[in-house]
Amino acid sequence: MNITFHHGKRQIILGVPNDSLIYASHFPEPDSTPEEAVRDAIQHPIGSPPLHQVIKGRKKGDVVVVVSDITRPLPYALFLPSFLYELEEAGIQRDEILILIATGMHRPCTPEERIEMFGEAANRYRIMDHRHDIDSQLTELPQKSQSGSTIHLNRTFLEAGFRIVTGLVEPHFMVGFSGGRKAVCPGLASLETIQKFHGFDFLNHPMARNGQLQNNPCHEEALSIAQSAGVDFSLNVVLDKHRRLIRAYAGELNSAHLKACEFVRAHACCHVEKEADIVVTSSGGYPLDATFYQCVKGFVSCLPAVKKGGIIISFGQCSEGVGSREYADILKRYSGRWKTFLRDIEDPDVFTNDQWEFQMQTRTLHRVGQSHLHFISDGLDAQTLSFLSVTGHGTSPDTVNETVQAILDSILSREKTLALFPEGPYCVPLES
Repeated sequence: MNITFHHGKRQIILGVPNDSLIYASHFPEPDSTPEEAVRDAIQHPIGSPPLHQVIKGRKKGDVVVVVSDITRPLPYALFLPSFLYELEEAGIQRDEILILIATGMHRPCTPEERIEMFGEAANRYRIMDHRHDIDSQLTELPQKSQSGSTIHLNRTFLEAGFRIVTGLVEPHFMVGFSGGRKAVCPGLASLETIQKFHGFDFLNHPMARNGQLQNNPCHEEALSIAQSAGVDFSLNVVLDKHRRLIRAYAGELNSAHLKACEFVRAHACCHVEKEADIVVTSSGGYPLDATFYQCVKGFVSCLPAVKKGGIIISFGQCSEGVGSREYADILKRYSGRWKTFLRDIEDPDVFTNDQWEFQMQTRTLHRVGQSHLHFISDGLDAQTLSFLSVTGHGTSPDTVNETVQAILDSILSREKTLALFPEGPYCVPLES
């Protein structure tokens, strides 16, 4: 049979045995347009009065709407203009509204990406990127985080008269589920603030994994920081495998987020009945697979479905390369030496931007080994692939499908079981 996977803005179709295990989400069909779903959510919120009522009590200052950056496939262009219009209908002047992009530790968005993300809203409203690396844009809170860490967050957000956060809820390999509190931490935080959140101890914790909120130190830390900052209203959406908006949850930050997580867990988190010898996974397609940094989520997320010492075949376009300079430096420095890397970062005085992504990758290296972790990309050259602690396979855009199929065919045999993740990290297996 043939199975379709996401890759960049294209699709890859692989021929696989009929008895392959397929991990796929099973969301219901959308029953309204994105605009209608969002409008209904903000008019019937969870744990909060409707938006038009709660915003009447706003303090002096801008209404700041926090949005995700280009690495998330939210269809803001389909619903953000109408959402912002609801604010204007509630009496907010257009020049009082600011769209704040929660870049976290990522780069700022380009003007072209803003148009792609927000559509007409990009030209009608003020937009600002969070910059974790500019001290003048950050403010220290008097409170400490759940772990006792100092909190430095975006100054514009903290000085706002009304704070709204938005996000996409999907499985997340560190914090259980994305969305909700992640718009603030790490979305609007400084590197110092996320040192504990993304540090060795938290990511080494057995509960820091997909689909897990209870006793997950990453989730608890991020939630404590978001609650310390204060969020007046939240909006989270859920997408299906076709990137259609099928549910929206609005209201009080934690209550609305938990409802969204409950829905996603029921439809995009699958229990493992049998570990496979071989797993094939995409990296989620565009925009998630634009960098190798984000592609790591695909081959880490599938781990509960593969046997110890098994084989993982993963692929991502990586049209923007590896990721940040700091991340690339870490990969080069510790290429083939992941155990040394873990020993080094166990020291609390050692902390570098993006080290957390390689720490997550070491989970895969521990389970299957570098020789059994195959990564195929048409955006990275052989030299770059050689230092990523994977078995790298470079290819061209025209031959990526054939390359993945050939690697799979060369490994697969009648005696080996095969598991497939066509949606990459958007549909995940759960550990028992």
